[in-house]
Amino acid sequence: MRCLLKALSVVSLHASLRRSRQLCSQSSSARTSFSYELIKQQYRPEVPEYFNFASDVLDRWAKVEKEGKKTKNPALWWVDGDGEEVKWSFEELGVLSRKAANVLSGACSLQCGDRVLLLLPRIPEWWLLNVACMRTGTVPIPGTQQLTAKGVITNDSVASTVESVEADCQSLKFKLLVSEGHREGWLSFKDLLKTAPSDHRCVTTKSQHPVAIYFTSGTTGAPKMTEHSHCSYGIGLTVSGRYWLNLTSSDIYWNTSDTGWAKAAWSIFSAWSQGACVFVHKMPQFSPPAVFESLSRYPITVFCSAPTAYRMLVQHQLPSCTFNSLRHCVSAGEPINPEVMAKWKAWTGLDIHECYGQTETVLVCGNFKGMEIKPGSMGKPSPGYDVKIIDENGNILPPGKEGEIAIKVKPTRPLFLFTCYTDDPEKTKATVRGDFYVTGDRGLMDEDGYFWFVGRADDVINSAGYRIGPFEVESALIEHPAVLESAVVSSPDPIRGEVVKAFVVLTPNYVSHDPEKMMKDLQDHVKKATAPYKYPRKMEFVRELPKTISGKIRRNELRQKEWRRY
Repeated sequence: MRCLLKALSVVSLHASLRRSRQLCSQSSSARTSFSYELIKQQYRPEVPEYFNFASDVLDRWAKVEKEGKKTKNPALWWVDGDGEEVKWSFEELGVLSRKAANVLSGACSLQCGDRVLLLLPRIPEWWLLNVACMRTGTVPIPGTQQLTAKGVITNDSVASTVESVEADCQSLKFKLLVSEGHREGWLSFKDLLKTAPSDHRCVTTKSQHPVAIYFTSGTTGAPKMTEHSHCSYGIGLTVSGRYWLNLTSSDIYWNTSDTGWAKAAWSIFSAWSQGACVFVHKMPQFSPPAVFESLSRYPITVFCSAPTAYRMLVQHQLPSCTFNSLRHCVSAGEPINPEVMAKWKAWTGLDIHECYGQTETVLVCGNFKGMEIKPGSMGKPSPGYDVKIIDENGNILPPGKEGEIAIKVKPTRPLFLFTCYTDDPEKTKATVRGDFYVTGDRGLMDEDGYFWFVGRADDVINSAGYRIGPFEVESALIEHPAVLESAVVSSPDPIRGEVVKAFVVLTPNYVSHDPEKMMKDLQDHVKKATAPYKYPRKMEFVRELPKTISGKIRRNELRQKEWRRY
């Protein structure tokens, strides 16, 4: 795949320059108060014909920084938990990413449009190489070991896995090792970066040029390769950066996402579009003590993590910990239980602002800064989308009526939707029903315009004609002090067709309790908290729940296992 490097017209050049100035000028150290109505009025994105996030945004921030017009926050602040730290300014990020770009286009022979697997943990080089790929027009595929690219970039921990399947990967032309050491048959990124020149001319990319391919989380089946563009990520994620994360150039933003999850891209585009500092902790596995120590020790102002992580944090909370700099907390990936939100606020004094989105969509709905939060709701639609609840025929449903969450794509497709499922036109086409992109999630909208998540279409339980969403039952269960977390799925029943079954992980203080009495207690609790017909007629106590790499519960795996029993 090659880029068609065309000379920019005067009009297109001015459009790109205006857009880069707009992205930088929208963020400053002065924080703005927003209302949802004001957000909808203000948000009028300008999408030029040509746009590259590295040259049009990051280089612009480096210039602002050099002119002394930006607070002295670094662009990237990485810690390993053992005392080692790395800090790069926007200018340093620019220099290093140009050197890295020369490594990719030189020793690795990558050209604009080539795909490269990026299998790295939370180390500075992951962010550096993402920017280098933008500069060369190369398309990174983070976080998977399915080798369908021209090259692979990884570290020692995955190198042997790559070698074990290398013979089956005909397209693989190079292997680049990010390590202090060396390995036979691998190029050394450290050595090549050291000698690479720092001058590099960023390729000219159209706004719709691919910027990354991320795999979906695989909660309902095999992960799909989802292609995004410089526009959908580079411009589309400014909504989350400015209005949901409420970032400015004086903020330090910590997103605990694994680098293989699309949410990690938000720590590039959402944060750096606003000139904010991206904080990274190496943290090989999520660790509540490491999170507490970091939030107490470092001046982190905005914290983003998955609901699973917040559940762990409130279970292990340390009353002695104080997070003096923290001012804004957000959650994404799956619904967060109101009980967890209440416990977090009682401890920290801060609300958790939930949002809803998919690998394919960026942010769809959110509890934006300044909005009233309705616990359990995923907020109101992004100003970039027209979101509706529709039926199976594509008809728009009224408030209070459950249906599928959908985004209007006709007559004009939103700029911030994914481009396609890579090399899979049939699956791409199947996402559209009538005038809408269909998310595959079920929900409803209330009279105030807030959206509420019910569950994946496949997860909703139909018991004797009653439709029951797993999230409502799970939220009721977690209110009980005995429940650490749970997953609710359907189970076959000869009379009702399906019944509710709950897989429950108990808190340590309740593990030794009598299972029969514990089940009866939890069933009675759900009946009172929801409705009598929604309680779990079956229950199984387990030590842990199956999850994706991003921390989402794999309910489909539990459901399939349950149905195979009968």
